[in-house]
Amino acid sequence: MFEPVQLRTFLAVAQTLSFTQAAGRLGLRQSTVSQQVRRLEAAAGRQLFVRDTHSVRLTEDGEAMLGFARTILEANERAAHWFTGTRLRGRLRFGASEDFVLTRLPEILEGFRHEHPEVDLELTVDLSETLQERLAAGRLDLVLAKRHPREPHGRLVWRDRLVWIGSERLRPDPRRPLPLVLFPPPAVTRARALEVLEREGRAWRVACTSGSLNGLIAAARAGLGVMAHTRGMIPPGLVRIPARAGLPELGGVDVMLLYGASPGSAARGPAEALAKAVLAAGDRLHDAFPSGHDHG
Repeated sequence: MFEPVQLRTFLAVAQTLSFTQAAGRLGLRQSTVSQQVRRLEAAAGRQLFVRDTHSVRLTEDGEAMLGFARTILEANERAAHWFTGTRLRGRLRFGASEDFVLTRLPEILEGFRHEHPEVDLELTVDLSETLQERLAAGRLDLVLAKRHPREPHGRLVWRDRLVWIGSERLRPDPRRPLPLVLFPPPAVTRARALEVLEREGRAWRVACTSGSLNGLIAAARAGLGVMAHTRGMIPPGLVRIPARAGLPELGGVDVMLLYGASPGSAARGPAEALAKAVLAAGDRLHDAFPSGHDHG
């Protein structure tokens, strides 16, 4: 009833909330993406997206289709591997920022290891910028990292926004320097937080610096300060700081898959297989902390 090609297109639109970005990811024309989504909606007999000139969002039926689409595509992939007999081998050096390791990425990696037991997967966890430096130096084959919107190269997994988060009991005092909980340089969130505060002329002080996300979360839960974080991955025990606090907007952030510079290497096949798994399940990554909620 549901064509795998149409389901893949649907997932790309659902994760990027953009027909244009989905077309870029899939290497298709935007008109082709729209056509495939319309055909899937016709097959389902339901509207899956609400779209206007400014935005795209999932309907309730679209949210339900997410789970069905992943299940169908995963089963299709398993069947294809079984009957084609193709077995990937080799070493894959994969890097991911800690944000994702604390979400449902381990489930994706577990599935990949089950499907490709002869691939030696090496995981490196670090800051997004550091991982990109290692990738450029040839020390990693594939990286899942945050980047500034519309930077060239890579495949968009999803587009999100950075927001201020902190303890529910925290009330930032506008008369005093804003206490910050930060990763060390060259973290994307640190650079963005300091950039917008300097631009707005808002005084700030560093209340905590840690290279571990768990350390930052502990400090923020203790009320030491606020931190800039991806809106779709707010950890339990922390909430979004309300707009009435007057903190400046942090802007958008893209979550990208970035490939190493040697496409002919033995890692290319495993890297592409893992990239497909991440792209297919991308929506599970940024909805991993349902208990995170807006403060006020």
